[in-house]
Amino acid sequence: MSKLARQGRMSSQSRRGVRTATALGAVSLGLVTLSACEEPRPMMTATVGSDSVSTEAACYDDGKAIPYVNGKGRPKGELRKCLAKPADKTISVGAGDKLRIGVDPKTADAGWLVLVNGDAVLSQPLKKTYYSFPGEAFFTEQSPSGQPSAPRKKVRVTVVQSSGGDFNGIWHVNLKNTAGE
Repeated sequence: MSKLARQGRMSSQSRRGVRTATALGAVSLGLVTLSACEEPRPMMTATVGSDSVSTEAACYDDGKAIPYVNGKGRPKGELRKCLAKPADKTISVGAGDKLRIGVDPKTADAGWLVLVNGDAVLSQPLKKTYYSFPGEAFFTEQSPSGQPSAPRKKVRVTVVQSSGGDFNGIWHVNLKNTAGE
């Protein structure tokens, strides 16, 4: 066999090995990529006029309940941490503005609550994908005597996905009071 023929055969075998290695590498990379894919966390959006901010859940585990009550009925562990997380987005609200809060359809189907600085705004969970509130309602505060006091400059709104008494997701956004600026 000539030297040229041997080189051609080795070249053919080398090319087959390279193709096989490339195919195995592509399959491996594909499997790694697929295993790293997670379903995106549901979002919450706050809109005032034409300004919007969206935020991912501070805590969410595919709709599973966040452990929340110890033997004394107080928030514990994970729920307390989730509720204490700071909001990473802020939206400005002026006098007469409407605040619209929107949630993913899965969150709406389960039901969601709105808290302002930890206090419930509504007595029943909402089942809609969005709800409108008068913006100034979030900043009014009453003194212990029942008289209105100076409006708050900033509040934290928390949206809680609630299903059957369990908390399944928590989102936070800050509202900045721009009335009078």
